[in-house]
Amino acid sequence: TEIEETAMFTIFKHALSRNLGTIIGWGLSLAVLGGYLILFYDTLAEQQAQLTQLISQYPPELMAMFGGMEDMFTPHGYINVEFFSYMPLILGIYIVLSGSGLLVGDEENGTLDLVLAHPVSRTATFWGRLLSFTVTVLAILLIAWVGFVLAIPGTLLDISPLEMALPFLSLFALLALFGMLALLFSQLLPSRRLAAMGSALLLVAGFFITTLARLDENLVNLARLSPLNYYQGGLALLDMDWVWFSALLGAAVVFALLAWWRFQRRDIRLAGEGGWQLRFWKSKAKP
Repeated sequence: TEIEETAMFTIFKHALSRNLGTIIGWGLSLAVLGGYLILFYDTLAEQQAQLTQLISQYPPELMAMFGGMEDMFTPHGYINVEFFSYMPLILGIYIVLSGSGLLVGDEENGTLDLVLAHPVSRTATFWGRLLSFTVTVLAILLIAWVGFVLAIPGTLLDISPLEMALPFLSLFALLALFGMLALLFSQLLPSRRLAAMGSALLLVAGFFITTLARLDENLVNLARLSPLNYYQGGLALLDMDWVWFSALLGAAVVFALLAWWRFQRRDIRLAGEGGWQLRFWKSKAKP
């Protein structure tokens, strides 16, 4: 209805205004970092022979952490190693913290029940905040993309603005998945702390398993269970896999729908963390 849409838009604007500092801080920081790395590419290319010899002395386990160094001096390899290889961890920690606290943060500090006491449905509250979360992540990545695009013309890198957007799309799909997973965990687990811990554990474990799978073939099958196995990062410049991208986004949508379904049906706490509510642990009281 029109009233429902108005309420959702109001919640969206309020939540987005609270995230403005986050957008500027994260966006500008990543833009400056990306621009600096891009400008450094020419210097690196000029010293390719010396650096190749130096890199060959590093242990393969260290190189695997950055996606390998085979294509270090190509545009896609350089951008992947120097930026996109570790962004899932850096931005991912912020994402799981934000996703886990999207609703439960206000619930634990005692303000969510006051919001829902007004003529605002749970659906409007959920989707308004989810939309603000999505726009926040997109805005951060957009500002970071601008930093790259502005720096590229002054270098030897032959990458168009549209091509430069592909690694950011791959990163967005992965971040959306873990953000929605954290949101779902917040609706299933007793506290935001456990939701953030669980989703962060899966993120970090997936990162290291995927990394080590490049060195140990015995871990390849296990790595296929991790979403990070389908994250391309800077390698999307070479050949964007739209099937993987769609699969990650599709999983994020499923997690979001499950979180919305659960939010509609569970009791809202007045404040603080909740309990497990495992009835079979409770013995029946004697008459």
